[in-house]
Amino acid sequence: MFHHPVPRDARVYIAGHGGLVGSALWRYFESVGFTNLVGRRSKELDLRDRESVRAFFDEARPQYVIDAAAKVGGIFANSTYPAEFLSDNLRIQTNLLDSAHEFGVERFLFLGSSCIYPKFAPQPIREDSLLTGPLEETNDAYAIAKIAGVMQVQAIRRQYGRSYISAMPTNLYGPGDNFEIPGAHVMPMVMRRMHESLNGKTFTIYGSGTPKREFLHTDDLARACLVLLERYDDPAPINIGVGEDVTIDELVAMIAEVVGYEGSFEHDTSKPDGTPRKVLNVDRIKALGWEPTVSLRDGIASVYEWFLEHQATFRR
Repeated sequence: MFHHPVPRDARVYIAGHGGLVGSALWRYFESVGFTNLVGRRSKELDLRDRESVRAFFDEARPQYVIDAAAKVGGIFANSTYPAEFLSDNLRIQTNLLDSAHEFGVERFLFLGSSCIYPKFAPQPIREDSLLTGPLEETNDAYAIAKIAGVMQVQAIRRQYGRSYISAMPTNLYGPGDNFEIPGAHVMPMVMRRMHESLNGKTFTIYGSGTPKREFLHTDDLARACLVLLERYDDPAPINIGVGEDVTIDELVAMIAEVVGYEGSFEHDTSKPDGTPRKVLNVDRIKALGWEPTVSLRDGIASVYEWFLEHQATFRR
C-alpha cells in the first residue's frame, strides 16, 4: 500500500480556503499540527487569471496542494449560469494544475464532485461508472468541467509521472455553507426557508420529495483528504461519501425536528427534482482506513447552530 506521511511543517496550499470545504480543511489541518498552511482569498488572487496563479506559485512554492476552489451552487444556479460554471471551473483547475506541475508541487489533490457520474449510473455509484452514460441536465456544465479536471490529473500523471490524485465527494454540508437564496444547495436552502417560516402553517418542498441524496459533513471530508494525500496514489478518482442516503422528504423532516418547525408540508412539483438517486460506493476509501464520524442528525444540528450565529450576514 502507498504510504507517504505529509510532514507537519510542509507548505500546504489550500486553494479556496475561505469556502465551505477549504475552511474545513484549514481547521482540520491546523488541529493536527500543520504549521505552514498557505491560503489566498479570491480578492487577493483570482484563480481564473493564469499569470496571477503562476506568479503566486513562483512566490509561495507550495509542496502540497488541495484544490477546494470552485464555482459551486445548487440546481437553480447550475441551470441558470451554465456558461460561468463551465468556464470559471475549467480555468481555475487548469491554472492550478499547470502551475503545480511547472513549479514542482509534490502532491496535488483535485476535488471534484459526485455529479460527474451519469444520471442513471447503477447505485451505489462506483468510480468506474465515469463516462458510461449521459449526465444530469441541470448541472452538466459543472460536471463536464470537473470531468476535465479528472482527465487533466490523469494526463499529468501519464505524461510527467506526477503523483497527483483526484477525489469525488458526495453532497457536502457544514459550517460556513452558502445560505443565499437563490443559489444555495438543498440543505442550507431548506434550513433557511424553514427557519424563516417557523410561524407558518405550511412549508413548500421543492420537487416531489422522492429523490434520494447522500450528505457528508465537511469535517469528515477534511479527514479523508489527509488520508488520501498520505495513502492513495492511483490515476482513478476515488469516492468520498457515507454510502447511505435519505429522501428529500426525510431530510426535510430531520431539519424540521432540529429547527422546531411544527407546520405541515406540501410539494411544488413544478420545481425540478434532479437526479432520482445518488449515493456513492465508498469501499475503496474505507479500505484505506477512513470512516465518516458525523451522523446526519448531529451534523444538521451543528450547521443550524452556525446558521443562528451568522444569519444577520445573509442577504434578504
